[in-house]
Amino acid sequence: MTGQMTKIGLAASGISIVASIYIYFSHNGGDEMLGIFVGLWAPTLILYAQELDKLSE
Repeated sequence: MTGQMTKIGLAASGISIVASIYIYFSHNGGDEMLGIFVGLWAPTLILYAQELDKLSE
């Protein structure tokens, strides 16, 4: 069970990056600012998941 939240956070981060690229280039002709905003979630999700993993130990 150790490391499970970190793996989930890494997967969520990957999804955030893919969604960011999609929004930046495709969504309604591309919304650059929203794409950048969603892309900034990636490191936050990883760090948050790691902290939750530490708390569960």
